[in-house]
Amino acid sequence: METVTSQMSTRELRSRLSDVIGRAMYGGERIGVTRNGRLAAVVLSIDDLEALEAFEMAQDTAAYRQAKAEDDGRRISLDELRADLTQ
Repeated sequence: METVTSQMSTRELRSRLSDVIGRAMYGGERIGVTRNGRLAAVVLSIDDLEALEAFEMAQDTAAYRQAKAEDDGRRISLDELRADLTQ
C-alpha cells in the first residue's frame, strides 16, 4: 500500500497510541498496523477519511448517472433472472 507512511505491530501501537494519533492527526501520516506480520488496519486523520468518503461518493454518483443514462427501460422478472443465472 503506497500511501501508508509507516507500519507497526499491534503491540507497538498499544504502547505508542497517543503518538500515533498525533502523527496521523497533525502530521497527516497514514500508519499501518500489522497483526501477525500482515497489514490489518490503517490509522489516518479525519481529514483523510472525509476526503476518501467524498471521493467514494463522487464515484458512486458518477456510476449512478452513467447507469441511468444507459438505462434502456427494459426490465426482467426475478424468475427470469434466476433462470439466466442457472444456465
